[in-house]
Amino acid sequence: MTVLRVAFSSVLLLAVLAAPAVAQRKSAVDPKINDSFKNPNVADFVERFEREGREIYDKREQVVAACGVREGMAVADVGAGTGLFSRLFARQTGPQGKVYAVDIAKNFVEHIVKSSQEEGLSNVVGITCKADSSELPANSVDLVFICDTYHHFEHPESTMKSIHQALRPGGILCVIDFQRIEGVSSEWILNHVRAGKELVTKEIEDIGFELTDELNDMFQDNYFLKFRKR
Repeated sequence: MTVLRVAFSSVLLLAVLAAPAVAQRKSAVDPKINDSFKNPNVADFVERFEREGREIYDKREQVVAACGVREGMAVADVGAGTGLFSRLFARQTGPQGKVYAVDIAKNFVEHIVKSSQEEGLSNVVGITCKADSSELPANSVDLVFICDTYHHFEHPESTMKSIHQALRPGGILCVIDFQRIEGVSSEWILNHVRAGKELVTKEIEDIGFELTDELNDMFQDNYFLKFRKR
């Protein structure tokens, strides 16, 4: 009987120890929110993202200026999509700088690198990220830019930790996302976007960032937050 008890206890202990290794981390959002990015038709998204009338596109030059990107900086465009801002940042940093175009869709990353090279921009590096990590090298960038992408993060805590690790001391984080306000925002935003500005700010501060600025007058449907790595 004693032998059986010891054997059972050993099996139980092994099961408990193994559980975290096999357990699936719960997504903060419905994973289906990213289904359209599993194998995106790049041309369709270029037409959707890079068009007049889209608030982000219309204010693209003001956004780049507000980020404070300078020549020689290393910048990461996380959730780069079709590469609108990756290419703008690459021009701003110059050949001595570097831009990491980070996206979960390999199609997008390949398109960004190719389109950048066609425009004579040789300082753009593509990174296909994971659902829980930006896959950026540690201590590699001066500024991280996340535009209309934070609400797509399936695992915001681990993804933001990887971004925190990638930023150099005192590095800057710029976050643009949709205003989510009950009774004010559109039904699409209320149904599509997980969290409002206040919760997003808290989540990012909890990772190790300090909010330094809010650009409240730039957009109607979006907000623009700037943080510094603590």
